[in-house]
Amino acid sequence: MGKSSHPRPEGHVLVPAAVIGSLSILLAVGLSALHILDRVDLAIGRWMSQGKPASFPKALPEWAVWLAVVLFALGLAFAILSVAGTWRRVVLWITTAALVAAWAPVLALAAHAPDISAPFIAVIWSGVCALVYAGNHQMVCDEVVNLSEKADEAR
Repeated sequence: MGKSSHPRPEGHVLVPAAVIGSLSILLAVGLSALHILDRVDLAIGRWMSQGKPASFPKALPEWAVWLAVVLFALGLAFAILSVAGTWRRVVLWITTAALVAAWAPVLALAAHAPDISAPFIAVIWSGVCALVYAGNHQMVCDEVVNLSEKADEAR
C-alpha cells in the first residue's frame, strides 16, 4: 500500500502548442457564432464611454481582430511551452492578457469600437491550457542540468 511515484511524461512544444492554440481559436469562433462576444464587446464599449451608450464612429476590420486571435492564441501557447519555470509562464500569461485588455482604452481613445473580447478569450484559454499541459509534463526546458557533469563531459 505504498505510494508509487509516477514520473511525468515527456512534454513537447510544437504539436501541443498548435493544438492548444487551435482549440482557443475554436472557442473564440464558437462564442462569436453564439453572439456572446458581441454582447461582451458592447459592454466593454459602454464601460469605456463611462456608462453612456457607446457610439464609436470607426471599427477595426474583422480580419484584423481574427488575425490577433490567431497570433495571440498560437504565440502564447508556444511561448509558455518554450519557457522554463512555472512562475515565468504565469507572468507571461498575465502580461499577455493585460496587453490585450489594454487595447480597449487605446481603441476607445482612437474612436474605434473596442472589440477585444475574442482575442482576450483566446489568450485566457490558451494560457490556462498551456499552463496545465506544462504542469503535467516534464518539459525539456525544465530539466535540471548538473553543471559538474557538463564540465566532466567537456573535458
